[in-house]
Amino acid sequence: MKVVILAGGLGTRLAEETEVRPKPMVEIGHRPILWHIMKHYARYGFKEFYLALGYKGEQIKRFFLDYRSLSTNMTVSLKDGTLSLHDGSQIDDWVVHLIDTGVDTNTGGRVKQLAPLLANETFMMTYGDGVADVDLTKLVAFHRSQGRLATLTAVRPAARFGALTFDGPMVTEFREKPQMGEGWINGGFMVLEPGVMKYIEGDASNFEYEALERLAAERQLVAYKHERFWQCMDTMRDLKLLRRLWDEQAAPWKTWT
Repeated sequence: MKVVILAGGLGTRLAEETEVRPKPMVEIGHRPILWHIMKHYARYGFKEFYLALGYKGEQIKRFFLDYRSLSTNMTVSLKDGTLSLHDGSQIDDWVVHLIDTGVDTNTGGRVKQLAPLLANETFMMTYGDGVADVDLTKLVAFHRSQGRLATLTAVRPAARFGALTFDGPMVTEFREKPQMGEGWINGGFMVLEPGVMKYIEGDASNFEYEALERLAAERQLVAYKHERFWQCMDTMRDLKLLRRLWDEQAAPWKTWT
């Protein structure tokens, strides 16, 4: 099953990083968050990716052009410029399609542009700025069992503030920013049928506000509830959290070995 990753947005809320690079290329542990997302999909056997590029997309293209040579040892002959790569058995066996969908194209438009490449088949889709430990095998099985056009992964992000439990005026429990503190939201990690394309008008179409709302109104959208880890990277606070978890070797989204 093909995996679409939306990787073309401006990332304005993370301007400290995205002024010089596209948001999916912001690094966690010396690797772009995009790489972390793809490693998770590949761990479940999904290794063909369609990256919908836009803002500073050339940097993402350059990363994958150089990926093989930078992932292994090499020998360069300075006399004639020949290059010999050493053992490459540990290099990821992915197929990555890098598709320029335009700097100003909205999320729905990016998906619509990929339609001719997806061969009228069921496909997976997520955003290039969020990581999770979603069991993708169970997600796909759930989607197939529901018989609808679209499945999204519903998540409950960590509360921004501490949670209090009372007995009268007495505080009986205090939990600092519990993971399940907020309501359910769209966490990406979707499974979509080709029929969703008819819900997208064109480049200016917003996938969330138009396609998903219409699908929900027509009872064609279901939610796979994910109770474990999910974290987006919208702000510097989010980025610092992800980097700290990685540095402490406590990153729940690292499902690969």
